[in-house]
Amino acid sequence: MVEKSGDIIVMGQIGAPFGVRGWVHIYADTEYPDSLMDYPVWQVGMPGNWRAVPIEDIELHAKSIVVKFEGVADRDAAALLRNLQVGILRSEMPEPDENEYYWTDLIGLAVINLQDEHLGTVTQLFETGANDVLVVRDGETERLLPFVASVVQSVDLSGRKIVVDWGLDY
Repeated sequence: MVEKSGDIIVMGQIGAPFGVRGWVHIYADTEYPDSLMDYPVWQVGMPGNWRAVPIEDIELHAKSIVVKFEGVADRDAAALLRNLQVGILRSEMPEPDENEYYWTDLIGLAVINLQDEHLGTVTQLFETGANDVLVVRDGETERLLPFVASVVQSVDLSGRKIVVDWGLDY
């Protein structure tokens, strides 16, 4: 799940150390994990506690990413980073194309159906392989809506709502 903390867009999480020279595995929450390779400085930490950390080296490794952060010299220092989140400043990211959205921009939007019934609020998104899925929560009710053109009729970021072709009883 990608989430927002101020101007930082969380893009993944640091995993286990890789080797003994300070490298770590990165679990990217992006459509294309190698897109993180475009950013020379990442924000590392947790919401409310971030620090900018320059990338010393980065490689694709067996369908994942391994990173060597500046100042992380050995396996012990790398192990201290495990489970921290990695993010990019929103101001450094490209604007999405028309009818494309960053997941973080959809989280928190109200979801209304064609009958003008409130289905809930987007709490997260995930991939299934076939399509992305909106997780919509209204109190104790959770709905999983495919993020496809036949369901999602419109997205109004400024109006903070998504209109869907989806019934209350689905």
